[in-house]
Amino acid sequence: MATCALRGQLFPAGRAGAEALATRGIASPEGPERPGPLQDETLGVASVPSQWRTVQGIRGETKSCQTASIATTEVSAQTWKHADAEVQTEAPEPVSVPSSVSWSDGPGLAAFLRRVEPMVTRELNKNWQSHAFDGFEVNWAEQQPTVTCLHTLGYPPAQAQGLHVTSVSWNTTGSVVGCAYGRLDDGDWSTLKSFVCAWNLDRRGLKPQQPSAVVEVPSAVMCLAFHPTQPAHVAGGLYSGEVLVWDLSRPEDPLLWRTGLTDDTHTDPVYQVLWLPEPRHSQRFQVLSAAADGKVLLWQGGTGGRLRLSAGFALAVQQLPRNTKLKKPPRGETEVGATAVAFSSFDSSLFVLGTEGGFPLKCSLAAAEAALTRMPSSVPLRAPAQFTFSPHGGPVYSVSCSPFHRNLFLSAGTDGHVHLYSMLQAPPLASLRLTHKYLFAVRWSPVRPLVFAAASGEGEVQLFDLQKSSQKPTVSVKQTQDERPVYCLEFNCQQTQLLAAGDAQGTVKVWRLSTEFTEQGPREREDLDQLAAEVAT
Repeated sequence: MATCALRGQLFPAGRAGAEALATRGIASPEGPERPGPLQDETLGVASVPSQWRTVQGIRGETKSCQTASIATTEVSAQTWKHADAEVQTEAPEPVSVPSSVSWSDGPGLAAFLRRVEPMVTRELNKNWQSHAFDGFEVNWAEQQPTVTCLHTLGYPPAQAQGLHVTSVSWNTTGSVVGCAYGRLDDGDWSTLKSFVCAWNLDRRGLKPQQPSAVVEVPSAVMCLAFHPTQPAHVAGGLYSGEVLVWDLSRPEDPLLWRTGLTDDTHTDPVYQVLWLPEPRHSQRFQVLSAAADGKVLLWQGGTGGRLRLSAGFALAVQQLPRNTKLKKPPRGETEVGATAVAFSSFDSSLFVLGTEGGFPLKCSLAAAEAALTRMPSSVPLRAPAQFTFSPHGGPVYSVSCSPFHRNLFLSAGTDGHVHLYSMLQAPPLASLRLTHKYLFAVRWSPVRPLVFAAASGEGEVQLFDLQKSSQKPTVSVKQTQDERPVYCLEFNCQQTQLLAAGDAQGTVKVWRLSTEFTEQGPREREDLDQLAAEVAT
């Protein structure tokens, strides 16, 4: 039974309870069982419907989410290409035999061929045995009628110091010409800073006043020689007596080897350097240096960037061969200064030395006699001289061995003469007076047996063709306009039409030779042999 409470009173639920609440709990007097104001009474049930479930049902939510729409693209590609080509030759036309040819003449033709066969055979044999065209080569290049200057090269910082070009050299490819800067006149220039420069003539955009490579050197460079097989390696001899080897492909650190200042080093200027193959290793090379102290030294590249002395020779006055009369040396002088060197093309141990005394010397690397000298050395020094030639009137500045004859060589000196010598006799075969001033260089042509070039103290490069004249130059070109000396020159053995010459203005000029100096004529070698044989007898 449900009840309600009001101020501590309990009322039954339902209709009776509702009425009791309305009367604030006062019962009717008819109530039977309770005395007084409180009597029991049965009332109806009061119900209160729940609102909570209704509210919860209303609050229900439905949610959903959706990603962005997916974009799709369809692309198609199609190539379409074709080509048709046809080649058609013309239909061959049948060769028709002219009707005028009569095959009835066959026996007569055969008889004619049998009759002339001995005569034709005889003439063919005569032509085969002839030497009229020996040495002749067909040259399809354009003919060059004159000697012309292709390039005028120089290095302004060296020229500003008044330096001379003391030596020039072509590398093994024939595309790079290098030069040494120094001084060949009087004055104290022992500590003068100098340069080695090189130009690549095949490089596009060649700038004559901007060398492809420049090496600064602490002393004047007197001579230069490129390596026979390594295009970037070059050796140089200094006024201080040192010999150095550079790698021009390393501009930041070009120095490969140097002799240093030791007891083995030359004590006077080095006037010439050459590369020679090592005796037991034909692919490895050593450097030969000749200097005014009378020593000829052979160097090999060693560890630590040092050149190591492998062999040496010394020229002592008392050991010179006495086959010709020489001037008596000054009192107390025991060494003979070497000024130039040239090796035979036919004997790798045979070489010629030019000397300050004016006489050329025939020497040998195979010499075994000990040199009579007090000069200190880490290896035994030997005496190389085997034969003495008749002297010039002054020091010899240049010598050159013929590439076409084993016994012939040239020498040039301060007397203005070029001497043509044979290895077989002391007097010269011929003596040519070229200038009243010094001659500083002479070189045989690498392609013409009877051609050579000389550099004069009057600023000229003189080209001789002994087939045309043995007394005067065939062509003489002006190297310098103010008659300043030309100190050096070299033929290009790869590009044989080129000749480089250096002068006292600090300039290197590259000359293009005319065709007459580059094409060998018929019987030229025979004429050279005849020249040597006639004078030697």
